[in-house]
Order: sequence, then structure tokens, then C-alpha cells
Amino acid sequence: MVLLVGLVAPASATSAPVLDEAIENAAEFLLRTVSAPTINSVGGEWAVIGLARSGNPVPDAFFENYFRAVEQQVRAQGGVLDARRLTEYSRVILGLTAAGFDPRNVAGFDLTLPLGDFDRTIWQGINGPVFALLALDSLNYAIPTNINAEVQATRSLYVSEILRRQTADGGWNLTAGTLGAPVDPSETGDADLTGMALQALAKYQDDPAVRAATERALQFLSQSQDAGGGFSSGFSPGASAVESAVQVLVALTELGISINDPRFVKNGNTLVDNVLSFQNVDGSFRHTHGNPDSNIMSTEQALYGLVAARRAQIGSNSLYRMSDRIVRIAGRHPDVRRLQVVRSGTFPDIQNHPNQRAIEALYAREIIHGRSATERVFDPDATLTRAEFAAIITRGLGLPGQRTNVFADVPQSAWFHAPVGTAFFYGLVNGTSPTTFNPQGTITRQEAAVMIQRGARLSGLDTRLSQGEIQNILGQFGDHNAVGTWAREALAFCYHAGILDSAGDIRPQVPISRAEIAEMLYRLLDLANLL
Repeated sequence: MVLLVGLVAPASATSAPVLDEAIENAAEFLLRTVSAPTINSVGGEWAVIGLARSGNPVPDAFFENYFRAVEQQVRAQGGVLDARRLTEYSRVILGLTAAGFDPRNVAGFDLTLPLGDFDRTIWQGINGPVFALLALDSLNYAIPTNINAEVQATRSLYVSEILRRQTADGGWNLTAGTLGAPVDPSETGDADLTGMALQALAKYQDDPAVRAATERALQFLSQSQDAGGGFSSGFSPGASAVESAVQVLVALTELGISINDPRFVKNGNTLVDNVLSFQNVDGSFRHTHGNPDSNIMSTEQALYGLVAARRAQIGSNSLYRMSDRIVRIAGRHPDVRRLQVVRSGTFPDIQNHPNQRAIEALYAREIIHGRSATERVFDPDATLTRAEFAAIITRGLGLPGQRTNVFADVPQSAWFHAPVGTAFFYGLVNGTSPTTFNPQGTITRQEAAVMIQRGARLSGLDTRLSQGEIQNILGQFGDHNAVGTWAREALAFCYHAGILDSAGDIRPQVPISRAEIAEMLYRLLDLANLL
């Protein structure tokens, strides 16, 4: 195999700035057009995958909305996405994995389970084993045991099935070898299916049979490439189509083959050049050169193809190797969002402090500030008021401002009116009475734990513990009897989740310090993948 030695950017459309601009324009077009992704091959998973793997700014709500759409359908249909076409599962697994969610727990269902049935998976044709491997290998998911399967699937069975269906010219097509039939010697390969088969086989190149089949397929594709650097296929006979070029482009990047490999440059045109030639001025892509209309499916595929090329260019994981994805928490409130680093700096009085890293990380995101605008100090050991805590936790969770007139001691003119209103609106804090909040009161360690637990729930974390677990966790501390009944679960959760350290006593009624609350919030945000 030809190993990737880096994409040497030629003086053409494949240069990094042009590629970045094309990706950005396509991503913006899709975000405008596909505002609510669903379980669908168009306007669904492929848009999610392209946007998630692009590295471009995409609102967390986009991916969370997709998860909720999947969850809703899975729940409504009793975990059955499709009774016959198991590529539905594979595509959704890829979408969820790219978006940062776990497909093995969606409304209580394991969406990888059907792929443990070999016969049902391959019934659909070559798409079945190809997408099964892409989905399972995206995060190295184990193939679950499917007790209803006549033949339990394994990766080697899927690889063998793909190899069995290779046509005499070295390619693959949609129908050759279907239902166990031998491949007719007259069958010819198709660029799209050949590219897809190579994507699935890319991780199995240590197998001599796979490596030999790959070399034959690459030769077939090189000979099939047209003068413009593109491909036609059975889906676009006689016409170069962007989707065909994309599948071959992704295959090369998965195999680690340079886009500038001479076998895949025709008349100076690389596959990237060819894909870019289909882009419209609004960022969308057309299906063929002869039809200038924007096509959602073409745009989605072109985006993830260009993203695959860009990821190869900068040395990132390939499109379908998703261990570097951003992990998201299912069940997170849609208003919770991740804050970006917007500044740098530190405080002289936290140097070598045990909580320095946490304080600096929150300061960089404007979640916490110095003690005053005029003094460049943090005052880590000072106590925290209820109003200050409301401001810190609502900023930390990125919550939009809300106001309330419930509390008589929270006047509209006070700086803390909006933070208290926001914290109360989202259930992070309660009043000390139905009409008072006590904004200047200090926060104790057990009060902080309760509010942090509420923030964890809002972030989608499961904070529930059994009474036995609570007793076992708190029972190790000598002062556990001093914990208020209302705070026991919250404190146990904070210790169980590593938000609080188990060294020393609980000291539940001791006022918490600014440095300690910074550490707790930092650990919560890290746990919830909000940093």
C-alpha cells in the first residue's frame, strides 16, 4: 500500500485556504438548510457526520436535536429502525458516534445489536457489510451477541463477504454476489460502491487477501477516472457526478493514500479539484455539471469528502476513525452550552495553589473573574455569597439570562438580578423562603454540593444513587452524621463522581471558598464534556 506522506499543496484549488473556504461555505449552507436533522439519508446523518467531523463551529443544539430525533423515533418504534434494511442502523450509529453520543444506549436500546445478525445484515447487498464495518469500526464497538441470529456476525465474516463480491475487473457493484450467488464474470465494478468497499476494508490491510483486493480495486479506479479527475457510476451513467468522486476520495484518505498520488491525478486534476468543480456560489453542490441546481445530498457528501481530505492534510484522524470526536451527554438541557476560551491570564495570588488549573480554566472562559475590577487578585480563600454562586454556575453552563420578580431582596437594580433569576428559572437554586433569596448569605459545602448536583442533572448527567450507595459513600467520613438529610444524595454524588476529593472530612456546614467552588465547577464541566 502507498502510505500517506502528507498532502503537498500544489498551486491549485487543493491549497489549504481554498479547501478551508469551500468547507466553511458548504457547512454554512447546510446549517441554513438542514436546521433540524432527522433520521434520514438526506438532511440527516450525512449532514451530521460532515459537520461534526469538519471542526467548524456548529451549535451543540444541532447535534442534540439530532439525538432527540433519533431517541424519539427509537422509542416510538420499540427500538426498530427498519425491519429489513440494517443499513439504517449502521448509518444512525455513524451519525450518533460523530455527534458524540453512544448508540448502544438510545432510549434503552442498543442500536449495534442488529448488526450481530450476519444474514440479515448482508441481505441488503454489499451495502450491508460495508456500512456495518464502517459503523462498528468508527469507535471499535464490539459486535454484540444477537441471540436471534442464525449466524452470529463477526468482523472477519463481514470482511470475507465483501471480498467474495469483488468483480473480475477489481471493483464492486450493488448486485454482484447477492444472496450467496457466485459473482458473474461479466459483472463490472462501479466507482461509488468500489470506493465504499475500500473505506470498509481500510482497517484490515494487514490481511494479505484484503491487501491484494485493495490493489486490484485501486487499479480499477485509476483506470476508470475521467480526464477531469472524477468518476461516473451506475447512479449517473455517462456523467461525472460529485458523489462518485467523493466516495473514491474518502477511500483514499481512509487508506492513507495521498490525494496527489499520480494514479489519481488526470490532466493535473486531483479528486479534490474535481469535487470543488461542482460547488455553487452559495456553498452548495450540484449533482452533475450539467445541472446547476443545488442538491442537498450532493452537498452533504461533498462536505464530508472535503473534510476527509482536509483531515488527511493536517494529520488528524480520518473521517471514519472517530476516537477524537467531542463526546456529548444525552439528556442535556438544550440551553446548556459549551463556552469557548476567549482570554488568557492568571492571578498572582493563585500561583502554585492546588486549584490554580481550575481557576485559570474558568477565568479563560469568563466564568469567573477577579475579586474586583481594580485589584488583580482572585482571593481564593474568601467565601462565596449565594448571589456570586448563582452568577458563576449560570455562566459556567452557558445559560441564557432570565429574570424573576419572585424575591423581594433581589431588586431589578442589583447586579445579581439576572444571575439569580436565571439560576432560579433553571432550578439550580431555591429561595430561603417563598419571597426571599438571601443573596449576601454565604454558601456552605453541602449547599454547594446540592447546587452542583442540580447543574449536573441539567447537563445530562445521571446523579441518582441508591440509599445503600449513599450510605457507603458518606459512611467513610467521620462527620457524615452532620450532613443535612436534604444534602446527602448530592454530597454522595459529588464524591462518587470525583467532583469532591474524599480526603479529609466532609465539613458540610463550613462555608465553601472561591477556590473550592471553582474546582467543583471545573470538574463538573469536565465530566459533562463542557470544557
